[in-house]
Amino acid sequence: MIVLLSVRPGTLESTMTEDLSPAERYAAARRRAAEQATALAGFREMYDFGLDPFQIEACQALEAGKGVLVAAPTGSGKTIVGEFAVHLALQQGRKCFYTTPIKALSNQKYADLCRRYGSGKVGLLTGDNSLNSEAPVVVMTTEVLRNMLYAGSQTLLGLGYVVMDEVHYLSDRFRGAVWEEVIIHLPESVTLVSLSATVSNAEEFGDWLDTVRGDTEVIVSEHRPVPLFQHVLAGRRMYDLFEEGESRRRAVNPDLTRMARMEASRPSFQDRRRGRAMREADRERERRQRSRIWTPSRPEVIERLDAEGLLPAITFIFSRAACEAAVQQCLYAGLRLNDEEARERVRALVEERTAAIPAEDLHVLGYYEWLEGLERGIAAHHAGMLPTFKEVVEELFVQGLVKAVFATETLALGINMPARSVVLEKLVKWNGEQHADITPGEYTQLTGRAGRRGIDVEGHAVVLWQRGMNPEHLAGLAGTRTYPLRSSFRPSYNMAVNLVDQFGRHRSRELLETSFAQFQADRSVVGISRQVQRNEEGLEGYKASMTCHLGDFTEYARLRRELKDRETELSRQGAAQRRAEAAVALEKLKSGDVIHVPTGKFAGLALVLDPGLPAGRSNGHRGLEYHDGPRPLVLTAERQVKRLAAIDFPVPVEPLERMRIPKSFNPRSPQSRRDLASALRTKAGHISAERHRKQRSQAADDREIARLRAALRAHPCHGCDDREDHARWAERYHRLMRDTRHLEHRIEGRTNTIARTFDRIVALLTELDYLRGDEVTEHGKRLARLYGELDLLASECLREGVWEGLGPAELAACVSALVYEARVSDDATAPKLPSGKAKAALGEMVRIWGRLDALEEDFRINQTEGVGQREPDLGFAWAAYMWASGKGLDEVLREVEMPAGDFVRWCKQVIDVLGQISAAAPVEGSLVAKNARKAVDGLLRGVVAYSSVG
Repeated sequence: MIVLLSVRPGTLESTMTEDLSPAERYAAARRRAAEQATALAGFREMYDFGLDPFQIEACQALEAGKGVLVAAPTGSGKTIVGEFAVHLALQQGRKCFYTTPIKALSNQKYADLCRRYGSGKVGLLTGDNSLNSEAPVVVMTTEVLRNMLYAGSQTLLGLGYVVMDEVHYLSDRFRGAVWEEVIIHLPESVTLVSLSATVSNAEEFGDWLDTVRGDTEVIVSEHRPVPLFQHVLAGRRMYDLFEEGESRRRAVNPDLTRMARMEASRPSFQDRRRGRAMREADRERERRQRSRIWTPSRPEVIERLDAEGLLPAITFIFSRAACEAAVQQCLYAGLRLNDEEARERVRALVEERTAAIPAEDLHVLGYYEWLEGLERGIAAHHAGMLPTFKEVVEELFVQGLVKAVFATETLALGINMPARSVVLEKLVKWNGEQHADITPGEYTQLTGRAGRRGIDVEGHAVVLWQRGMNPEHLAGLAGTRTYPLRSSFRPSYNMAVNLVDQFGRHRSRELLETSFAQFQADRSVVGISRQVQRNEEGLEGYKASMTCHLGDFTEYARLRRELKDRETELSRQGAAQRRAEAAVALEKLKSGDVIHVPTGKFAGLALVLDPGLPAGRSNGHRGLEYHDGPRPLVLTAERQVKRLAAIDFPVPVEPLERMRIPKSFNPRSPQSRRDLASALRTKAGHISAERHRKQRSQAADDREIARLRAALRAHPCHGCDDREDHARWAERYHRLMRDTRHLEHRIEGRTNTIARTFDRIVALLTELDYLRGDEVTEHGKRLARLYGELDLLASECLREGVWEGLGPAELAACVSALVYEARVSDDATAPKLPSGKAKAALGEMVRIWGRLDALEEDFRINQTEGVGQREPDLGFAWAAYMWASGKGLDEVLREVEMPAGDFVRWCKQVIDVLGQISAAAPVEGSLVAKNARKAVDGLLRGVVAYSSVG
């Protein structure tokens, strides 16, 4: 750590300077004076702790006028650099915008900066609130800044610094594009401060920032201020994941490896049922082992951590319902982590924070069960909770009044809730499509919460033992720092009209080419381009080696290749024809036919017991799949009953004889098989199989082959003594040329990908009259004010007057379809919808979406690539309609069966889009804008209004 000390007589530094020469003492004094004159010196005095080297380095770069990218672990103090940008802006009389990815983080940072600089100097802008928006320091969500940039807001005047906290969010496939839009479109005069979690390609991201923003310093720190220790909890014992040792490469604890091996070798229940008896000693060892190894229950885990002094702890469970269940399990187990004084403090704070919630709503929200858990020091934290409840949990946890939190992974995304320990129940989570192992990056992010700077000497990550756990895999997760930043940037319809409006099509295309997505694609092309270059050099060498003095060997090689390709094609056709003929012959077989199996393991005489046709083709064979043709069941002359396949019949088979199969025949009985096989040999053993005459090759009569052979013989190179040697070099040339073309095709697919997508979007918007060349039409200007996944659908609905004549509650129901997306798709039941005009309007919205979807297909705009309009989801329409109509919370939540937190979040998103619609809708001759504002008033009440600051 770098510590700057002022020199006073008698101090250690003054003693040290006495040993310096006069010139050295003078230079040291000049340096100290220069340091004291910097803005950083005054900033450091505001804190009662020293800054870390990476913080000092980043702050010095900022003061020197450079942009910075700071990549450091969670809890290392990256935000100090962002706060220094605020300090510089205030000192220079300029503005600073502090952006965060989520409203909860914005609220938290707003409160922090208000405490330091006073509420008069700090503002807050989120989708819900606007507090002191013209203040010199404004905290906002990243989307708000993006919208301001496109709208050319006056608030941008005097902007000197922008802090982008959690900038690694640009990997998010739903919202990540917003970060790149802001970075690209910020004025050049603005200094950018990017704060990121530890990523493995920080230098690549820094190079891109350097390209689009100018001089940018990349500061990477992998040092955790609080060391993290990794453990596995199995039964009553907590094992260290890594063995203590002096070597740099940490070895996995051999006890864990031994446990995994013993568990894997433990006989299964099925093995014991099969009668594989274990020796008494084995049984005793297994009983002892089982008594030590099990997955402890949630209350047991908390009790163990409490006994070890490892609370407060966050237990990550990848399920909301499981988080709530965990709290209940701890309550039923009688866990109490707070004394009476702490209980009283909890109750006082909770009652203060929830005073605005009506008493009738408290029961609906599960307030009393939630309060009981809080008083005992136990709580859940997930997106389904009411925002107010989540904020109370966060505040109590930071104060040490809640000591055990069961949370989903959303808690790991930036909220300042450090703990002494982090517990992971499982290393598998549902990713929206399937259960998948968590990645090293996710593991690092989750366990990064462990260890509170200035409070804990060390942090602890605890993974619960699960059957089948691989300690080596866990060590790989814990020891890998691979968390690459991957751009999710894709052009959208709204982005396209805003860019064309500001810059024109050509300049917009160039701007999109500067995106991080294209930067990464271009970099990936570099290695392929080098391979193409090496291949081209090799092609030149091969061309020289195949040169023939008698003529053009390239042409001769082409003729040889065409001849070979034609012969291969005819051979393939012949084989396919023979297989088809053999399949037709097999389909004609009947039970009792005596045949001769031509090839395979069971070649020879055989009796057809069952022709092996699927149901409906003959007498049927139920349950048999017909992917590869008939599969006859036969009895061979050697008494074997086997089911044959088409591969055993390369040529058509004809019945040699017929035999009656006794009704008493049992293929499982050796005696039955012996008797019937004997009868088969007696009946047909003397008949020799007719040899299948080989058909004349198609190549013999093919005119193209005759022409190519004649051309080869007539070619000058045909008489060359070194012809075959030249031919070998020509074949190598051909293979390398084919590989090179494949690589060039890959390069073409990755180059200008963003610009090509933009071109397709612009073409579609031109077709719909949103754009005319570089001109944005009135329809386009309306689209420019609509942000969201279904921006074009919303614009088309306004254009076609779909929402005209709807009341406020009906409009809220329709707009909900533009934002809502069910967590789990449920196609089994149709959602309940309001009747009348609202239902008709929702049906019309779906019809318009179908038209747009077909149009996107025509213009090759692919939703799987993150571009285009998904189908509107009507699942929240009834809830939005009821709430906007003034229904009570109890009635609404009971009807829609939705957690309160989800209900509030979706209502706020509907409110956000209604605000956009009120600004975009025509003023004259339309009531949509007026009704949108009324709908906002109808939704913004009760739990939705008082749910949070932002």
